[in-house]
Amino acid sequence: MIYTQKINIDFQVKSLEDLPKLKPFLEDGTLKVNKSQIARELGKDRRTVDKYLNGYEKPTTRHKGSPIDAYYDIIKELLSDENQQIFYYKRVLWQFLKDNHQLNCAQSSFRRYISHHPEFQSYFDRKRKNYSHKNSHMRFETALGQQAQLDWKESIHFILKSGEAVDINIFVLILSASRFRAYRLSLTKSQDVLFSFIDDAFETFGGVPRELLTDNMKTVMDEPRTEYSKGKVNTRFQQFASDYGFVVKPCIAGRPQTKAKVEAPMKLLDEIYAYNGLLDYQELNELIERLNERINHQVHPGTGRIPIMYLQKERAHLLPLPQKSIRKPYQLVTTTSKVNSSSMITYRSNQYSVPPEYIGKYLSLQVYDDHLHVYYNTTLVAVHAISSKKLNYLEQHYISISSLTLKGRNCDINAIAKENLKQIGALFQNE
Repeated sequence: MIYTQKINIDFQVKSLEDLPKLKPFLEDGTLKVNKSQIARELGKDRRTVDKYLNGYEKPTTRHKGSPIDAYYDIIKELLSDENQQIFYYKRVLWQFLKDNHQLNCAQSSFRRYISHHPEFQSYFDRKRKNYSHKNSHMRFETALGQQAQLDWKESIHFILKSGEAVDINIFVLILSASRFRAYRLSLTKSQDVLFSFIDDAFETFGGVPRELLTDNMKTVMDEPRTEYSKGKVNTRFQQFASDYGFVVKPCIAGRPQTKAKVEAPMKLLDEIYAYNGLLDYQELNELIERLNERINHQVHPGTGRIPIMYLQKERAHLLPLPQKSIRKPYQLVTTTSKVNSSSMITYRSNQYSVPPEYIGKYLSLQVYDDHLHVYYNTTLVAVHAISSKKLNYLEQHYISISSLTLKGRNCDINAIAKENLKQIGALFQNE
């Protein structure tokens, strides 16, 4: 088809894509066309022809909606200021959606999706302000079976689904060669708990490394190591190390990069903030176990190996575990006891008091630091010094018990309770 007017122009229109080229001539009046005739010959609607003559060009790429769009409202709710869950990294949000909302996409695609949505990207920009960029340090590797690195992810403020706020601590021990690691959850970081966790980790590893790299935590060091001092390992931990056959290697204070293999993976544990307010303490323990399992089965970005697979090779280079008789005193055992009608629990044939509201309930008992710690779920109910006496009361417990017994009587309950405690003490003093 050839359309000319006022100027000599030889232009053939074969498709709609040719029409935008006529726009300059139409605008300056040097060309007129018959839109209806073009529409008939191209087999198109006249309005479509008009649109192309006005400069419309069909895009070369087709915009497709992302499958992640289906999760837009969920993401918006999770990242809202009202939500008590916290996501420090896009990776954590991606993993949470995979585990709990059946999201099925690559992490790179998800990160790109968040970056292209300013309302979501701003959330992570705000979180990033709390993190400082550190200088890089020289990487070094250790021989198989040579070293493990120890640390705590400590004082993590977590809200249980009951609404109770707890401060939790996560023990981390990682084999330096295979990068296989052990995580353990605790409400305390006492030395007895530390001994028990290290023993348990060594059993999981299948042996003992030749040295343990640690910072200057008080449960390990009486005096910190500095540039000018070797520091001093406390007597009890040194005995523990001797019993298991490893050497204690404290880092120089203020140089966490020395044990970078255990420091670097710590941010992976920030994933637990995504479950703030959703779990009870037992479920939180299970989450830590799943996280530990997943990390040990993933390719490590630094080595290119899967830790669980490389552990099989490193295990042959570890020292053997000590005899059971040596290990047993260091192992922390949790037992249960039902509170009797006198508001007492039994441990090794002796009775210890608890508040009377726990009568008839089962409580968890742990012994460490020469004290009996009594828990109801995550609530610390009582702490008693281990005693050889048959009856062991805390004064506030006995007063509460007496208040129930003497309820309605016109008497000085506190005075009576204290006097009775003296008599009980005298009665069992010589037993």
